[in-house]
Amino acid sequence: MNSLKGIIYNCRQATFLIEKKQVRKLTFRESVELRIHLTGCSVCRVFQKQSVMINRMVKNLIHDSQKKDRKLDDAFKRDLQDKIEGELNKNR
Repeated sequence: MNSLKGIIYNCRQATFLIEKKQVRKLTFRESVELRIHLTGCSVCRVFQKQSVMINRMVKNLIHDSQKKDRKLDDAFKRDLQDKIEGELNKNR
């Protein structure tokens, strides 16, 4: 029973398990502990949602960056260069 008290009031352990869960499968005990904690902790439930979303976005970003055919439009490059030079000239 003491081990359950350890996770019920331990957000640090819960966030560790949330992150671990996204990388590999939790043990049965870890999974139960996390479920118990999330039942009573709304902050960690929000953390879990945000963590899952951030990990999904990073995976998509990495996947998209592996596409080699992406290039900036020449007009966009010229426009960006003009903006940079304009900002640099403001400080002279």
